[in-house]
Amino acid sequence: MAKIKGLACKECGREYPVEPIHVCEFCFGPLEVIYDYEEIKKSISREKIEKGPKSLWRYIDLLPVENPTVGLSAGFTPLIKAENLGKELGLKNLYIKDDSVNHPTLSFKDRVVAVALSKAKEFGFDTAACASTGNLANSVSALAASSGMKCYVFIPANLETNKIIGSLVFDPVVVAVDGNYDDVNRLSSEIANEFGWAFVNINVRPYYSEGSKTLAFEVAEQLGWKSPDAVVAPLASGSLYTKIWKGFNELKEVGLIENNPPRMYGAQALGCSPIYQAFKEGRDWIKPVKPDTIAKSIAIGNPADGPYAVKVAKESNGDMEVASNEEIIEGIKLLAKTEGIFTETAGGTTIAVLKKFAEKGVFNPDEIVVAYITGNGYKTMEVLEGHLKSPIHIKPSLQEFKEKVIGQTVKG
Repeated sequence: MAKIKGLACKECGREYPVEPIHVCEFCFGPLEVIYDYEEIKKSISREKIEKGPKSLWRYIDLLPVENPTVGLSAGFTPLIKAENLGKELGLKNLYIKDDSVNHPTLSFKDRVVAVALSKAKEFGFDTAACASTGNLANSVSALAASSGMKCYVFIPANLETNKIIGSLVFDPVVVAVDGNYDDVNRLSSEIANEFGWAFVNINVRPYYSEGSKTLAFEVAEQLGWKSPDAVVAPLASGSLYTKIWKGFNELKEVGLIENNPPRMYGAQALGCSPIYQAFKEGRDWIKPVKPDTIAKSIAIGNPADGPYAVKVAKESNGDMEVASNEEIIEGIKLLAKTEGIFTETAGGTTIAVLKKFAEKGVFNPDEIVVAYITGNGYKTMEVLEGHLKSPIHIKPSLQEFKEKVIGQTVKG
């Protein structure tokens, strides 16, 4: 592939061929795809992209796949001008990048899995696998099924019921592990070394993570080929956050946008905030924590890309904040009642942190701010039990409707 130079260690810079490997054999640093941007410039253009498929694959020149075969309808989700939420927060140009409607499983994970499994097929794998907090398991299960691959997914045993069902329906082998995500990930690493499977977030991780860049590519195109002034994105492993930054930088590198990449603001749950803690304490290393939060989809206590997320926040003149369980629930409700978008707990964290930064005056009221909503609230409905109004029960009587419904709602 002329557009790819190979893989390189993010720590020591040692180079490797394009293979299903993810760790440097010298310093054990993570590997990343390195592109030949001069070669890419010869073929890429706004016009070519705009004529491409209505999916993330319109950006294939900047993705590590030659012939995509999996997830052909993933991506190209709406960028919504959030007029109501913006008015409440004092932001005139607030946008929501809504991956809660992504195809096929209603989260941003459909992007990364589409890239990972397309690459896995190019490598010749016939079995897909992953360690997951839920959304990734759903996506790997669905896309493995549609591509004819065998599938094994490994999840924490205490995962939300709807997310477990959302994987089981595609008939993979689902393994529920006693422990948190970090326990699941450690076991999965051992299994990946033992069996010849394509673990999307282990041995295929360098390619998988590149799918997140499309969240930057789409936003820039949807804004008329320019970068926003600031973005707010959730922090789990740190990969999504760092790849959004990489995506905007790549667009400028190849001449598709002219303005500078945005300031990067990270959102983490208070009960699992190792990246935030490192950033605030000025550390370039992550101190692992034991997750204790309702935001299970971002509850990674030992985030692999944490140090790189800290670096991005500094380089972009951004910041990080945390949200408590109560603030996460209020964030879910705020987005729903203002914009009609039902997000899960990761999105609630993002909106809660967006609100905090807006109230601090971090954003100029006229700046273009994009908040990334990465998953659908119908997967985690149980977290809202006891936090919403109850239905008003009446008999089939017009008089009772007037008294109990009209009377209460008008007074309210």
